[in-house]
Amino acid sequence: MITYRNDLWFNINKRRGLINITEAVQQAVRESGVKEGLVLVNAMHITASVFINDDESGLHPDYDVGLEKLAPERPYSLHKHNGYEDNADANLKRTVMGREVMCAITDGKLDFGPREQIFYYELDGKREKRALIKIIGE
Repeated sequence: MITYRNDLWFNINKRRGLINITEAVQQAVRESGVKEGLVLVNAMHITASVFINDDESGLHPDYDVGLEKLAPERPYSLHKHNGYEDNADANLKRTVMGREVMCAITDGKLDFGPREQIFYYELDGKREKRALIKIIGE
């Protein structure tokens, strides 16, 4: 069995941002040498998310609009967590969007359904953060 680990580093210069990381994950699969197995990709910070969806430009702003309705950033006084930090909304949004994805690797490639892509979603940016890639297989 082969195991492989890699980190993807991000520094988004605004509060929220979305990055398609599919090719970076596929590159890690190639580097691992795994032909059949699984890849786990997870955000290593509680105010970021990794998820799978369509890379459709109209859908991207819908995430922000929908999440803002569920967990508005302002007023900061709305959230009991806010005090030392002002990111309670980002913690709540991450709970909705999820922490990680797992994907099958078949014949050395990510085994996706039609139009599926992997995204890193920063919910409280302006500092360095990372996502973990862990691959196991043969």
